[in-house]
Amino acid sequence: MSNSFKTLGFAPQLEKLIEVNGFTSPTPIQMKAIPLVRQGYDLLAAAQTGTGKTAAFVLPMLQKIIEEPTLYQKRVPRVLVLTPTRELAAQVGETILSLGKDLGVRSAVVFGGVGINPQKAAIAKGLDFLVATPGRLLDLMNQGFADLSKTHILILDEADRMLDMGFLPDLKRILKALPPDRQTLLFSATFSPEIKKLASEFLNKPESVEIERNKDSSLVRQTLYRVPKADKHTVLRDLIVDNQWDQVLVFTRTKYGADKLVRHLLKDGLVAKAIHGDKSQNARTTALREFKEHKLPILVATDIAARGLDIEKLPQVVNYELPQQAEDYVHRIGRTGRAGEAGEAYSLVSPEELPQFAAIEKFIKKPLPLSDFPRLDYSDWKVSAPTKPQNKNRRPGPRRNGPAGFKRSDGKPSVRRRTARGQ
Repeated sequence: MSNSFKTLGFAPQLEKLIEVNGFTSPTPIQMKAIPLVRQGYDLLAAAQTGTGKTAAFVLPMLQKIIEEPTLYQKRVPRVLVLTPTRELAAQVGETILSLGKDLGVRSAVVFGGVGINPQKAAIAKGLDFLVATPGRLLDLMNQGFADLSKTHILILDEADRMLDMGFLPDLKRILKALPPDRQTLLFSATFSPEIKKLASEFLNKPESVEIERNKDSSLVRQTLYRVPKADKHTVLRDLIVDNQWDQVLVFTRTKYGADKLVRHLLKDGLVAKAIHGDKSQNARTTALREFKEHKLPILVATDIAARGLDIEKLPQVVNYELPQQAEDYVHRIGRTGRAGEAGEAYSLVSPEELPQFAAIEKFIKKPLPLSDFPRLDYSDWKVSAPTKPQNKNRRPGPRRNGPAGFKRSDGKPSVRRRTARGQ
């Protein structure tokens, strides 16, 4: 336990749990936000994923529960945490369980895509924490299984993404059910005009905390290749096999694109799964768990599905397609290079994506070297070409065994291009 955490004045049992969970010293958002939250202020905080913001609101809430144990009431949560996605809700729930272990804290996580009855049962006797996505919470409220009239603490996590996803009408309905004298904490990646407007409506004289934006990480080595659209899946395959990657997160722009890429990878004899909004919650949870446990080597995700994912020591990510919003590039590469660990981010840039590439350079305020991929034919590379470039030189050939964990569906070893070794 560092002296810095001790200065935050947590109870001994909570200090012990902080230490057990591997927290060595507070992050900037924790140092700035926790004292304000403990003093009861409303808070408007700008902090990106991976900055320790979840602990910044969970720890002071746990301290409050230790000091003033919850008087449980039927269907009433003491603290409500709203998140934009199921995955983020699940991660917040895991953090509460980890940091609140042995404190007797009652918590539940509710979201759509799974059965509602177990969620009703979890809320029935009252809770310290209810973590929810807006849609499922409204379902429970409308059916009389969630009562927010005595919920005096509201936390909006990744509020900017909730606005992006069209949750504002749902948020307003939920806010009307909460007492007016509540404490509200709003966390967002940015202080955009939309977020400031939201804060003016939902918060009461908030204190503001802004952590300097990590526009790109010095711990992440960024490699960007010029790759015609038609060659992208082949280049991705070669990167995975030639480098013997056994854990890689791959980003696509669309749900259709994610599924299509997984089909290509499976056809190449690799093991991959996709997570996006059209997948069942069980499929998403299973894929994420297998990926974290190193049982699934390739996870393909859309930006929204991957928002807030925290995968410990993730070695590399790949931008199979550049995002439409330059800011999302920073979110993507920020999945690796965390907690002092080095990481690698690869991007495959087609001629059609050069405008997005330029926008990313402008956003991060630095040039990004764009390289040719080894032994890829660029004779048909056309910046404005509407059609797919033809690749004359790349051809399939015998491939040697791939890295451990990559298996063909027929049990045979995957193979590798001859040209990978310059033949």
